[in-house]
Amino acid sequence: MDKQHNVLLVDGMALLFRGFYATSFTGNFMVNSKGIPTNGIFGFLKYFLDAVATFQPSHVICCWDMGSKTFRNELYAPYKANRGEPPVELIPQFDLIKEVMEAFDVPNVGTKGFEADDCIGTLARQYGNEHQVVILTGDQDILQLVDDQVSVAIMKKGQGNYAVYRKDTFHETKGISPYQVIEMKALMGDTSDNYPGVKGIGEKTALKLLVEFGSIEEILANLEKLSNGIRKKIEENLDMLHLSRKLAEIHCEVPIECALEDAIWKVNTEMIQHKFAELELRGFSKMLNQVG
Repeated sequence: MDKQHNVLLVDGMALLFRGFYATSFTGNFMVNSKGIPTNGIFGFLKYFLDAVATFQPSHVICCWDMGSKTFRNELYAPYKANRGEPPVELIPQFDLIKEVMEAFDVPNVGTKGFEADDCIGTLARQYGNEHQVVILTGDQDILQLVDDQVSVAIMKKGQGNYAVYRKDTFHETKGISPYQVIEMKALMGDTSDNYPGVKGIGEKTALKLLVEFGSIEEILANLEKLSNGIRKKIEENLDMLHLSRKLAEIHCEVPIECALEDAIWKVNTEMIQHKFAELELRGFSKMLNQVG
């Protein structure tokens, strides 16, 4: 086996949205002399460079959503339909942040019909067999991907704070296994993604059922052991339970490939400084020295 690498998979959407909202609530969109807002890019870079300094990856890849329609919308039309259009100031920053990643020589990965999560899951499976993988995100759904060599770093409030979830400590932290994260969402639904799960079952009941029975299959095989109220709720919402499970599960067989040698982390300071100057981004030189 080749040398074991330390691969950082970045949830680009999570960092960009977080970076944008962390600065824009004050109305500060950091518009440069060309009239282009850069606050989301600025916030993204602070999170990104801090994570590189913290996790010391040998390889870095950034994953993106490509358009709003995915296979989940075909399964269930209202999926994420509750989300409005992104703020007008953020729209030009979607393409620009990818250009910034290119200046860092970081591959941008995404494919139509799938979410960034699906690309992250696919790559985590591919690399996790032989290498250590850290997924950087703000999204709890991605916890289902935690595995022997795959850990998830959830960004917490403030910069440089991470909750890192690993396979060996996952159960004591969350009370369930990574796989059961999918089952939890199937039972209780997800208001932010706009699907209901089983109407009337919340987090407490879902957790209790999974601790007792282990999986949705086992719950359904033991319906007669449930209280009448819960049994009735599940029986009346069986189709939605199965559908919600499909929506909750990250699809780890997306037709994408990214050769690891294309993702080697090496800082070309000149190329990056050139991009920063073009966008009029200041204040990153010191951070660049820490990750070079």
